[in-house]
Amino acid sequence: MEIFGVDIGGSGIKGAPVDLDRGDLARERHKVLTPHPATPKGVADGVAEVVGHFDWSGPVGITFPGVVTDGITRTAANVDKGWIDTDARTLLGERIGQPVTILNDADAAGVAEMTFGAGKGRTGTVILLTFGTGIGSAVFTDGKLVPNTELGHLELHGHDAEKHASTKAKEDEDLSWQHWAHRVQKYLLHVEMLFSPELFIIGGGVSRKAEKFLPLIEKVRAELVPAQLQNNAGIVGAAMAAAGPT
Repeated sequence: MEIFGVDIGGSGIKGAPVDLDRGDLARERHKVLTPHPATPKGVADGVAEVVGHFDWSGPVGITFPGVVTDGITRTAANVDKGWIDTDARTLLGERIGQPVTILNDADAAGVAEMTFGAGKGRTGTVILLTFGTGIGSAVFTDGKLVPNTELGHLELHGHDAEKHASTKAKEDEDLSWQHWAHRVQKYLLHVEMLFSPELFIIGGGVSRKAEKFLPLIEKVRAELVPAQLQNNAGIVGAAMAAAGPT
C-alpha cells in the first residue's frame, strides 16, 4: 500500500510516496527549499510543488514543525507566525486538492521509528529527538505517543534548548563536532533528568553522521542510538498518519 508523505522543515519541504508495508520510500523523494518567510501560502505552494512532482492523487500526510491539534497549527517557532491558529488541514487540502492529514513533524518521525526503525518492539519510555533547524521531540510510553511535547523549547542556559544545541546552532556558530556534542550532552542530561527514558533515538539529517558525535557524548544513562530511517522518518510517519489506524 502506498500513501504520500510530506515533511515540512525549516530549510526544506520534502516528500514521496511511501510503501507502508516496508516503511520506506517507494520512490526517490523530491525536495524544494522552504520559502523565507515561511508563510502559510508560501509553504502551501511548496507542498503543492512536491506533491505535483509525482502527479499524486489520493490521501496526503503532512508534517509541521510545531504543535498541531485537530488540523490546527498552534505554534510556529521556525516558520512564519502567520501559522499560529491556522486551519492548516483545510488550507493545504484545498491547495493540493487532496485529503490531508497534518501532524507534528517529530511525532511523525517518532511513530515511524517505533514501527519500523530503532524503537521497534521497545517498551518503557522512549524519546526521539530530531536535530535540525530546531529540536523536535516525540515521547512514547510502552509504544504510545504523548503528542506535541516540543522538548526543544525546554530552557537551557536561559534560552530555548534548540537555540543552543540544534544542528542550525552548530552551523551558525561553526562549532566542531566535539563542541557541539558537549552541548547535545548537556541537553540530553537535562531531558533525562526530567523523563528518565530507557532509550534516546537521535534523528534529523545529522543522524546520517552519528558516528561523528554520538561516541563523544558521555554520562547519559539511557541507551543512545541514531534513527534508522534517518531523515526520511518524517515522510514515512506522515504517510502512516494519512493511512489511518491499522
